[in-house]
Amino acid sequence: MSTSNATLLSLISRLLDYPEATLFENREAVVAMVAESTVEPALRARLEIFLSEYLARNVMDCQAEYDGLFERGRSLGLWLFEHVHGESRDRGQAMVDLMAKYTEAGLEISQRELPDYIPLFLEFLATQGDENARSWLIDVEHILALLQVRLERRESGYSILLETLLSYAGSTISLDDVRKNVAGEKRDDNKKALDKEWEEEEVTFGADSLDKSCEKSKRRPSETQRKDLDVPLHWVGFDEGQASGTNATTTSSSRGAAK
Repeated sequence: MSTSNATLLSLISRLLDYPEATLFENREAVVAMVAESTVEPALRARLEIFLSEYLARNVMDCQAEYDGLFERGRSLGLWLFEHVHGESRDRGQAMVDLMAKYTEAGLEISQRELPDYIPLFLEFLATQGDENARSWLIDVEHILALLQVRLERRESGYSILLETLLSYAGSTISLDDVRKNVAGEKRDDNKKALDKEWEEEEVTFGADSLDKSCEKSKRRPSETQRKDLDVPLHWVGFDEGQASGTNATTTSSSRGAAK
């Protein structure tokens, strides 16, 4: 994979993750990374505008916006298998399969992290070479398109990050079809929807009830991770119908860690 494309995937990974101060402190370098990428010129120009406006803001304001988008409700969850399997047993098996692929490629992550967390998935793809990375992104294009359209409906600038991933992958998915499929969706981040979610949330006690999301996680590939290695992935029960019509049904912390 060319340095610029690998860097682009890592950068989008960081932008989709919880906003950190270091990203804002290096705003000029971040914009330069996009300028050097091979993203289609018109899309790159829009991405540069988004970055300039986003990184000019106060980091705490961006964190508040992030919480409001990705931690209120479940339709914008950044966990791939939530949009495919929900809480079914297949989701657990899919997690195990994906973790095995990470291990095969030499990727080390925290035991409390969920392997289908999209920023982590993108960090992995950044090591896999252009052809392989594009192939993996095409495998999940329906989820990426679903998130893009839902973000568009929220009038969120984050939508361009998903659009950039789809463009990089060479996706031919019909966004108009996805827009039609979600046109009747009700917002799940309002008080009524959140109250219902709390009513349905499983109650735990003792050690299992402690919030472990603040534990420092290791998301980065190890130094020994092999580069440009095609690691095939078996998506258990994955198909377009499930991805385009299923809302997330499990909640995790915004850092990709398990509860």
